[in-house]
Amino acid sequence: MPKVRVNAAAKKRLKQTSSGRLKRKRAFRSHILTKKTTKRKRNLRGNALVHEADERRLKSLLGLN
Repeated sequence: MPKVRVNAAAKKRLKQTSSGRLKRKRAFRSHILTKKTTKRKRNLRGNALVHEADERRLKSLLGLN
């Protein structure tokens, strides 16, 4: 039987926490930062958790299910 392929895009963007949830980076902080307020950029820092509604689908892309 062939090996299961993990989705490369998901592998680069998501990490699993110790409790099994998925961590992701926040969007809208890569470019055109001059027009965004300091408060907005500060709140986009750090990681967020993937929403529960999307978690099952993304875990299957990572081969975790």
